[in-house]
Amino acid sequence: MSTSTRSRGLFAYYDELLRTWTGKLSNRHQAEDIAQDSLLRVLEMEIQPEQPRAYLHQTARNIAIDAYRRDGAREQTELDALANHEATTGNPEDEVHAVQLALAVERALAELPLKCRQVFVWQRIDGYSQQEIAARLDISKNMVEKYMIRAMKHLRERLGALAPQ
Repeated sequence: MSTSTRSRGLFAYYDELLRTWTGKLSNRHQAEDIAQDSLLRVLEMEIQPEQPRAYLHQTARNIAIDAYRRDGAREQTELDALANHEATTGNPEDEVHAVQLALAVERALAELPLKCRQVFVWQRIDGYSQQEIAARLDISKNMVEKYMIRAMKHLRERLGALAPQ
């Protein structure tokens, strides 16, 4: 099969990938990035997968999980730096900002469904592993990841203006 024929066949799934990931992430820009990266990875492969549609969707899922893990580690580092900075500065403005941020986080978390909120709190605050959370809630580890992605996305949307500069 020629490269152009293969490309056309794969591009037929672009809209489907875009719809799927726009729905999951509620962010069209991120969904476009995931769909494009998935297509590019599959196009760059030397051999064509037997089930290109399924392979594209799995590739997109892997890209989304990698991005979540990368962003989560960066956000945790930023939160740790913010907490350490504000705890030591003694600056009244920093203290007011910290209180505002804490209240905003509390309000944003209250907007989430119970299991989603539990996953976030247990993982980010209490330090439980995804496997431990899955066992406690009697859900799959995959579902824990989905809840965490949803919680992080929600917090990013709600706290954008209060994020550390």
